[in-house]
Amino acid sequence: MPLTQPRVHVAIAVSNLDRSVAFYERMFGLGPVKKRPGYAKFELREPRLNFTLNETPQARAPGGPAHYGIELPTPTDVAAFAVRVRGAGIEARPEDDVTCCYAVMDKIWMHDPDGHAWEVFAITQADVDSPRPVPTEASQETTQEDPC
Repeated sequence: MPLTQPRVHVAIAVSNLDRSVAFYERMFGLGPVKKRPGYAKFELREPRLNFTLNETPQARAPGGPAHYGIELPTPTDVAAFAVRVRGAGIEARPEDDVTCCYAVMDKIWMHDPDGHAWEVFAITQADVDSPRPVPTEASQETTQEDPC
């Protein structure tokens, strides 16, 4: 698609291109616009994103608090996204009404085949006093490795 507005570009290393393409096709709900040996490119319209996969046999997700995120307008949109990706066979762990990054939000967490964490969220209260989530049974594992 011709570029008429700015968009974000993210490139990640993956250990198995075909396995990762299959995951991201299910997550994004569309296929890559370009696929070559060791390379695949997705162009998302919502959100505007140029997302590429670069095959590197030793690739794995970085340690620490690194993750990727997609902010959606409403919790209903997050719920619909969760239904779609679960229907495509992706595990999506919910966190509803969680405090994170000085805001309250509903979110889901997913991990790609190499362990890259993805957060899909909607903010329900934009400004609160606490910066960190209060761990719950469902969110304790996520909040330890993935802050807001």
